[in-house]
Amino acid sequence: MIPAACLLQKSSFPLPEHIQAAYTMKLFFFDLETTGIKYWRNGIHQISGEIVIDGQSKEFFNYNVRPNPKCTIEEEALKVCNLTREQIEAYPPMHEVYAQFVQMLSKYIDKYDKTDKFFLAGYNNAAFDNYFLKAFFEQNGDKYFYSWFWVNSIDVMVLATQHLAGERALMPDFKMDTVARRLGITVETEKLHDAVYDIFLTKEIYGRVCKQG
Repeated sequence: MIPAACLLQKSSFPLPEHIQAAYTMKLFFFDLETTGIKYWRNGIHQISGEIVIDGQSKEFFNYNVRPNPKCTIEEEALKVCNLTREQIEAYPPMHEVYAQFVQMLSKYIDKYDKTDKFFLAGYNNAAFDNYFLKAFFEQNGDKYFYSWFWVNSIDVMVLATQHLAGERALMPDFKMDTVARRLGITVETEKLHDAVYDIFLTKEIYGRVCKQG
């Protein structure tokens, strides 16, 4: 469960009654593992996360994906995730994963309702993961990414920056595991760079930052 302090406040502006009554806060926590750092050149090989609606966990997900065959697979990216080219090329093809992914989204979102969307939430997602996920949709012939997600997202790194601003000079970097440790979260180093574990840490940081104010 997401701490109450972390829940985004529903609008205090006079929304139409039919919207206000039906409005729910839908968070899409996610993390990606990719074949490099350039969304226009590299691809996704893992998508993991959790769907949280009004503070309640609804679903966990973890998809291994055979990257777009046109993408470049960087050897350094494989080393970071401790994977081989043969392993990721044995994953289900991206069009199959895309179909499953959209089917999951459709359980919680009516993409034809402009008032019904997820907030994307992650660690440094605004500068990285969001672009890769949008490119994943486009590579599957879907140009309507923002039918599912609001354009403005929740970046936990930005929230943590404000929270730890007074301590930043004491920190060697602002990587997710460094921030987690600074907040008193136990980090299992050997599990880093697996999207399932990374999204777990992201949610732990989010909870600590919101709870502590």
